[in-house]
Amino acid sequence: MQFEIERIIRTALVEDIGLGDVTTEVTVASETVARAQLVAKEDFTLAGIDVAAAVFQQLDPTASFEKIMTDGETVRKGEVLAWIKGKASVLLQGERVALNLLQRMSAIASLTAKYVAEVEGTDTIIVDTRKTVPGLRALDKYSVRMGGGRNHRIGLFDGVLIKENHVAAAGGITAAIKRAKQQLPHTLKIEIETRDLSEVEEALAAGADIIMLDNMSLDEMRQGVDLIAGRALVEASGGVNLERVRDIAETGVNIISVGALTHSVVASDISMLFN
Repeated sequence: MQFEIERIIRTALVEDIGLGDVTTEVTVASETVARAQLVAKEDFTLAGIDVAAAVFQQLDPTASFEKIMTDGETVRKGEVLAWIKGKASVLLQGERVALNLLQRMSAIASLTAKYVAEVEGTDTIIVDTRKTVPGLRALDKYSVRMGGGRNHRIGLFDGVLIKENHVAAAGGITAAIKRAKQQLPHTLKIEIETRDLSEVEEALAAGADIIMLDNMSLDEMRQGVDLIAGRALVEASGGVNLERVRDIAETGVNIISVGALTHSVVASDISMLFN
């Protein structure tokens, strides 16, 4: 994780600074030292404070970053998240990258926390998907955890999820599961996407460990849960939003995957102000 964070920050800084920060070079003396604060401009769930610190410390290891708030905490408008002290040029060069990452991560954590709160009292867990910004998946997935959600598979390499196109290419649900079972180690579970109750029956008969009910109505989900009857984990996916997530949870599904956690967030409002 640390190596991945360093890579993301390094790429972002090169993208932003390029051959140099022209504005700072022509307006601020190189020896100037400054102090700044990160301030919340709205309420949100914090994620990424250590990532923000790493931005400034990658530019200058001697920069000071004092955390006031920690990841996973609920932040209120006007609260100070951290104090930063160092060369003014370093603070100015790192400002936008630090804020971009911190604002996105906090937005993901905040939205996740809302979904988790909606299903409180049920046995259903909220998980993310692979619908992340390319290159930022490690941060996106971490942010979901900070909001109280859990991670689905990280990538194509760490879990089996047989989707509609796999089924078509393999020659059907039964054929796809059979082939997977012949080749997988016993430590890996098989999840398969189903679009209707007949596919649920076929997946169950073929021995799927996890059955995804994709874009089904609430009534179909209830029937699917009854049909599966605990013989496999049940995941609901597709068409999930805050207005209906509680209703989905109450059908009895074990897992609800929500692509919106990472693909449709609005950045949390955070400012960096020199003091």
